[in-house]
Amino acid sequence: MSEFMTVMENWDGYRPVSEGGPNEAALARTLDLITNAARMPAHRHAYLLQEAITTSDFPVLLGGVLDRQMLALYRGAPSPWRSFVPTGTLRDFRVATAHKFQGNQQLLGLVREKEEYPSTPMTEGSYNRQLFKRGRMFDVSWEAIINDSMGAFDDNARRFSNAALFTEAWVATSIYAAAAGPNPLLFGAPIVDAADGQNVTNLGVLPLTIGNLQITMQLMATQTDVQGRPLGIRAAHLVVPPQLEFAARAILTSAFVQQVDTTGGANAAVPTYVPLPTTNVVAQMGLQLHVDPMLPVVDASATADTTWYLFADASEGRWGQVDYLRGHEAPEICMKASNKVTLGGQLMDPFGGDFDTDNIMMRVRLCIGGSPLDPRYAYAHQAP
Repeated sequence: MSEFMTVMENWDGYRPVSEGGPNEAALARTLDLITNAARMPAHRHAYLLQEAITTSDFPVLLGGVLDRQMLALYRGAPSPWRSFVPTGTLRDFRVATAHKFQGNQQLLGLVREKEEYPSTPMTEGSYNRQLFKRGRMFDVSWEAIINDSMGAFDDNARRFSNAALFTEAWVATSIYAAAAGPNPLLFGAPIVDAADGQNVTNLGVLPLTIGNLQITMQLMATQTDVQGRPLGIRAAHLVVPPQLEFAARAILTSAFVQQVDTTGGANAAVPTYVPLPTTNVVAQMGLQLHVDPMLPVVDASATADTTWYLFADASEGRWGQVDYLRGHEAPEICMKASNKVTLGGQLMDPFGGDFDTDNIMMRVRLCIGGSPLDPRYAYAHQAP
């Protein structure tokens, strides 16, 4: 036991992680060599590149360059879903529970002189959250690595980034949408809340109009908790497919609404009143419009182009959440070591490729999961 403790407490032979890794200057030189920034003749560039590939540190440097390029593209690309879908982290891939407590929020009762204060028991429920590992293997030919233009190298960094962005958007949209329309795990008429067992109605069939948007915002505001306490939920995000973008923008930017005479009848010679424009109060409610291009990909139903969603802000309550593995919030790239050996039995450098095809195998990994949570903070209309 004492020897074990000595090993645990002894730091001889260890060094900080930040030491010994590729520095910025080395990464810059590697990138300049790969892209032939000095505009060297083709034969000289090919010679220097092949010479660098035989060194032990070049694969590490190249991997660092590729990772930097991929992350720069990944972080610089727009992700519309992040502005209305809450995010979080989980420690591992096991099913995690998001606890929800109810009780002690209803009207306080009268306490008469010398009477004890009444107590109300708290109830507890939970929602399930879970991560999944996603990824794909990419390959680059040995010939492409030593090619003068190195176009394949730049293209793979972009492909890694695009694959990660597409996956994130698909996971986020799949929280509230499914192949048949609004996700039945989140929407229903009614749906049973998984945490407290209360029936919640948050699904309708109204088309997107100013009047129907007002009705839906009022329905969200009148949702109650399990004790019947009104929550006063305020809709903050209107999410539509691309086909409804112009209709949604017209609703949220119009200053006035034209009245329609309904009492005079279609054949009335003189209307009961003259139609006049009224103020469009919806435009003053601060709704944020989000056009989700992933909705037509996830929703394959006949009503995909006319289905729309309302969500509360995450500060009020979480209707769903996208989770990442803690410490692995961004996509990660790794490369497969070459399985070729020389006649002397020595392993070849990683950029020698595999034995069968000379291909250089790279892999991207993303640990992500999406979970529906409290249905009260969301409302959907699957208009025919």
